[in-house]
Parts: sequence; structure tokens; C-alpha cells
Amino acid sequence: MEAILAFGAALVAMRLAGLLAARWRQRREPRLALWSAGLAAYALGAAAIAWGAAGGWNEGVFRAYYLFGGLLTAALLGAGSLAGAGVRAAVPAALVYTGLAAGVALAVPLEAPLAGTSIPEAQQHLALFPARILAILGNVGGSLALVCVAVAGFRRRPLGNALLLAGFALAALGSAVAGLGAAQTAAFVALAACLLYAGSVARA
Repeated sequence: MEAILAFGAALVAMRLAGLLAARWRQRREPRLALWSAGLAAYALGAAAIAWGAAGGWNEGVFRAYYLFGGLLTAALLGAGSLAGAGVRAAVPAALVYTGLAAGVALAVPLEAPLAGTSIPEAQQHLALFPARILAILGNVGGSLALVCVAVAGFRRRPLGNALLLAGFALAALGSAVAGLGAAQTAAFVALAACLLYAGSVARA
């Protein structure tokens, strides 16, 4: 059941990412592309949780989970907010960071073997530098960017920014309760994805 719920959450997030990608194809606004990429990363992270819950965690599934869920989601969403605020460096910075994150997630050695169906804790399997430090930088930077842009533009678009902040808060809370299991995490993923999509559309 946990695997089914996590997979369902991944499908919801990927569908919403596709809807944002369609809007980007119509408007060619960088913020829409980055938000779509952020939601797609969120979906792939949830898909990795579903895989781990169904068939057990292994090195490949954990690396995918850490790359998409731990390294990319918050950073890409934050870059989308900066691009929407007119920061031209947001897109090239996001591309450089994505390449660096992919390299780190694929190359760093794991310090302990993976087993079982529970969501692994990064500190048990990855050294602080560079993988966990990069995740901290990406998540803190992306979070600050999204929150600051949303708060600064709250008067102009109160509904959209409120939805974005609520969705991002739920996404962060979902990461915090990952140790409770795939089902609980999946519920946060699905609801957070819906709020992030609604906020992105309301601000578009």
C-alpha cells in the first residue's frame, strides 16, 4: 500500500510538472520551465520512494532519490522564483548547479550498505562533504529565494504567493517526516505538489 501511495503522489507531481511545461511552451518564460523542472524532480524523488517501498532500497534508487528529492527540488523551485523576479542569472546558475548535483549524486561513495523498505537517512550513507553540504546549500538557497520573492510580491499576488509558500512549507515538512514511512511522505508530496502548481499558475 505504501508503494502505491508513493507512486500515486509521483504521478500527481509529474502531471502538474507537465501542465507547467505546456504553459512554458506557450509563453517561453524561464520561471515556468524552472518550476516545471522542480516539480518533475519532486515527482522523480517520490517515484524513488515508491520503488524503495515496493522492491527494497538499493544504491541506484537511493542515488535517484537523493539527486531529485534532496538536491534538485528546492533549488530549481527557488531558481524559478528568482527568474520570475527578473534575475537573469537564475537560469545559468540553475543549469550549473544541476550538472554539479548530478555529478555528486552519481559519483560520491556510499558509506554504508542499503537494505529494507524504509526511507534511508542521508547521514547514514553519505559523507558530509560534498553530498550533504551541497544539499544544504541547494535547499537553503532555494528556500530563501522562493520565500523572499513570494513575501516581496505578496501585495501584488497574495493568493499565488500564499499557495506557493504553503506548498513549499508542506514539501519541507514532508522531508522532515520522511522517517515515518513512504505513506506519510507520499501524502505530503501529493498535497505540496498541488499547492505549488496552483501557486505557480496563480502567479503566471
